[in-house]
Amino acid sequence: MAFFRQYIAPLLIVLMFLVALVAVTARAFLPSDLSAPAPIDDISYLF
Repeated sequence: MAFFRQYIAPLLIVLMFLVALVAVTARAFLPSDLSAPAPIDDISYLF
């Protein structure tokens, strides 16, 4: 358990941070129409 707490858990946290950082940074290089938020449509047909 100590091995997991000292090595694996911090590694997972750093990897998640790096994935989030890459995802946010990648938006700067997308075309402007792709980096905009998705439009919100009427989704009443789902219910």
